[in-house]
Amino acid sequence: MNIRSVMNFNLDWIKEIDMLCIVGPTASGKTHFAVWCANEIEKLKGIKAHIISADSRQVYKDMTIGTGKDLGEYKGVPYHLIDIVSAGEKYNLFQYKKDFQDAYCQIIKEGGFPILCGGSGLYIEAVCKDYNLKAVLPDASLRAELEKKSMEDLIQMLTELKARKGAAPHNVTDFDTKKRVIRAIEIEMADDGNMAETEDFKEINRGGGLKEEKIRVKVLGLNPDREIRNQRIDKRLEERLQGGMVEEVKALLDKGISPEDLIYYGLEYKFITKYILGEYSYEYMKEHLAIAIHQFAKRQMTWLRGMERRGIPIEWVTP
Repeated sequence: MNIRSVMNFNLDWIKEIDMLCIVGPTASGKTHFAVWCANEIEKLKGIKAHIISADSRQVYKDMTIGTGKDLGEYKGVPYHLIDIVSAGEKYNLFQYKKDFQDAYCQIIKEGGFPILCGGSGLYIEAVCKDYNLKAVLPDASLRAELEKKSMEDLIQMLTELKARKGAAPHNVTDFDTKKRVIRAIEIEMADDGNMAETEDFKEINRGGGLKEEKIRVKVLGLNPDREIRNQRIDKRLEERLQGGMVEEVKALLDKGISPEDLIYYGLEYKFITKYILGEYSYEYMKEHLAIAIHQFAKRQMTWLRGMERRGIPIEWVTP
C-alpha cells in the first residue's frame, strides 16, 4: 500500500488513536519515515510529535554508529529512550516498559503525540499489548547449571518452556549469544519468590486525567523488497566501517568495557570486538557481519509477521 493512501494527508484518523507505531526490519528507513510523519502531524494538526525509540541497543550511550542512531535525521523532532544507559550495563524488557511509560506519559502531559519507532519486536509487542512484566532476580546456581549445556540444547529448552506456558515465541535475537539465552531461560523458570511486577500502566489522556484502557495504536510497517533491503544493508555497513565503527568499539574497550559485554550486544559489537581481539581478520569480520545482519533482518520480519498472527494488525506501506 502506498504511504499516501495510508496517511490520508488530512490525518483524521489521529483522533482515533493514542500513538503511531512504525516497525520494520533493519535498513528499511524507519527513522527517516518517523521523522517525516512527525513533521506531517505538526504541519497538518499543529501537534508536536515525539519519537520514542523501540530499539534494544540504542538505549546505550557511546554506542552510536553500530546501533544506527542517526541522530542527525531528527532535525528538531524530540526523541526519547536513546542514550539513557551506560554502555556495559544490562538493559532488559522490564526496564524498557517502565521507561516507555515514563516517556509516553510525559509526552501526553505536554500535549504532544507519541510515535513509537524501532525494530526490537519484543519491545514493540510488549507496549502494544501492554504486557504485565516481572523483574526476575539472577539465579547463580541455575546459571552455572545451564552453562554446561550446548547452545542448541539451551535454545530447545527455551522454546519448550515458552510453548508449555502457551506464550508467544521468544525474541529470536536473544539466540545471538549463550548468555542471552540463559537469561531468557532464567526468566521463564522464575517463580513468584524472586519476581517483582511492574506497576499497572494508567495512561494519561490529553484531558489531563487517567484512564485504564490500553493504548490505541496504529501500526505502519516498512518492508522494502529483499534485494533492495540487502543492498541497503551492505551499503550502510560499508559506510559505518568507513565512518569509524571500528574506532567506536575500540574506544568502548579502552573505557574498560569488557569484550564479553560488547559481544553480548551482538552483531556489529560482537564481530568487531572479535576482530580487534585478533580472532577474525578484517575481511572475515566484514563478510560474516554482513551475513549476520541479513539474517537478523529476516528474523525481524518473522517476528513482525508473528505479531500480526497474535492480534496486532500492521499496515504495510511503501514510502
